[in-house]
Amino acid sequence: MPFDRDLGLRGRLIRSLGALREMLPGSFVERQRKCGKPTCRCADGKQLHSEFQISVLVEGQIKTFHIPAALAEEARKKVEMRKRFQKVAATICQINLRRFLQRRGEEEKS
Repeated sequence: MPFDRDLGLRGRLIRSLGALREMLPGSFVERQRKCGKPTCRCADGKQLHSEFQISVLVEGQIKTFHIPAALAEEARKKVEMRKRFQKVAATICQINLRRFLQRRGEEEKS
């Protein structure tokens, strides 16, 4: 019975991967900062500006990309998709490992 549930779960997880096709790598970062204008609301350090970035490992080095405020929520969601993808992939691998080890045990008994 657990074997059948594993197959059903694995199938649902694999089918759900298509929804993650827009995922982005890296980490989404929101920073607060002063803009540097002496007359701006942020000059006192209390009402800072939000700045959005994605940090990504590119060719072994961390690269940071500025994200316009209008795209910040979309970028945040797409980075979160990658995290969900990693969880789904880990679950699929665990199911495959259980199935493989079960088959291995059956082969050893033969």
